[in-house]
Amino acid sequence: MRLPPMNSNHSAGDIIDRFRQVLAEAGLPAAPETNFICDGLLHRFRVEGDKKGSRNGWYVLHLDGVPAGAFGSWRAGIAENWCIKGQEQLTEDERRQLRERMERAKAARQSQLKQRHATAAQRARNMWQKAKPAAPDHPYLVKKQVSPHRARQIGPALVLDIRDIQGQISSLQFIQPDGAKKLLSGGAKQERFIPVTGVDGGDPETVLICEGWATGATLAASMPGALVLAAIDAGNLPAVAVATRQRWPGCDLIICGDDDRKTEGNPGATAAKRAAELSAARLALPEWPEGSPESLSDFNDLANWLNEVKP
Repeated sequence: MRLPPMNSNHSAGDIIDRFRQVLAEAGLPAAPETNFICDGLLHRFRVEGDKKGSRNGWYVLHLDGVPAGAFGSWRAGIAENWCIKGQEQLTEDERRQLRERMERAKAARQSQLKQRHATAAQRARNMWQKAKPAAPDHPYLVKKQVSPHRARQIGPALVLDIRDIQGQISSLQFIQPDGAKKLLSGGAKQERFIPVTGVDGGDPETVLICEGWATGATLAASMPGALVLAAIDAGNLPAVAVATRQRWPGCDLIICGDDDRKTEGNPGATAAKRAAELSAARLALPEWPEGSPESLSDFNDLANWLNEVKP
């Protein structure tokens, strides 16, 4: 909880100005046109720098009693509480009132997030049904040297379906010909994945989980018959791995991590190791031949480089 060092003898305008400052310090500066409503209810706002018309930020702010509130961003996954007093300055009754307000704010936030996810899921279903099978000569596929597998296409963009462990579609990922990637606004991602390949009846014997779809397409070509899931990013690997182990406890589960050798802390390998530990899975990381460029980081990079250097 953010507890700015202020006394309570301030006007509503001063408190709102301080709240705006706290948002900026948290990396969520409110767009200049934002007029804060201090009624204790959940409101949305545009984060400065986001596209016009978007409202990915949210806040709750009340001025009665001890001025306090909460704020965050659905897009960035941020959620924080704020109070004008430090905890040590609050009376027991004020602490109780603050807890109750924060609980109500949390419930409202979760309810709106659930509706946001449901709306995005319906949009995803409609768009997925209208999309056509991806062209094998799509520039991104050619660059990555992979087959379309289940990918579809809308205009110039590849369309990839994001699903939960029960197979329900929740969102989409779009990949432009130049490789630019974007997720459907409002779609759920946590514990969700892109199924690069499907399950051909029954439970899968082998499941491979990686980060990106192109890496998954490379893995699918090297291990026909395996179920390949792309967790979208490193941060989602552990959650997808645990959900997969719970869904198919008897499968041979292999976490195929990226090796971000040039990034401090190697987030790809670190997340993959954590995912393997939590899901009792095997771990696979690329093995780099002598002379391979350090810029390579995943199995798709390795496969394409090996194709280039073949005599």
